[in-house]
Amino acid sequence: MTQEELAARPVRDSQSEMAELVLPNDANPLGALLGGRLMHWIDLAGAMAAHRHSRNYAVTASVDHIDFLVPVRVGDLVILRSSVNRVFTTSMEVGVKVFVEDYIADTSQHVASAHLTFVAIDRDGRRLKVAPVVPETEEQRRRYDDAGRRREIRRAELERRRKAMR
Repeated sequence: MTQEELAARPVRDSQSEMAELVLPNDANPLGALLGGRLMHWIDLAGAMAAHRHSRNYAVTASVDHIDFLVPVRVGDLVILRSSVNRVFTTSMEVGVKVFVEDYIADTSQHVASAHLTFVAIDRDGRRLKVAPVVPETEEQRRRYDDAGRRREIRRAELERRRKAMR
């Protein structure tokens, strides 16, 4: 089946949200959320969106860099929102945005954002074609366009590394 034969799906079909309460086991000795734990949650949130869109298994192929903008403390509620930004035949770029929510003061702060690439596979690890994604809002169209630019940058960097290894 060609990608054109797969029924396109809107971004909203992949949108996912998960919530995590930061417990002492998730934190360093200063009571701040471990960066590795947050990266794990980002990967899970991204995988949910990739699975929902592709309706198949999806594995993480890459993660763009992550900046930690504000500290997250034990007892904080972390909200992770994800959706597919763009599809490239067998791979998908997924955006994940992370917030810390103060449920008592009813406020939230942006903690981090990341772009991950997932590849759809079958049970035997063979790549599968993924239905195109249809951006419906201005924000979704911007993210779709930005994903194309990021892909070109990733490909150029990969080619540069390959050449350097020769």
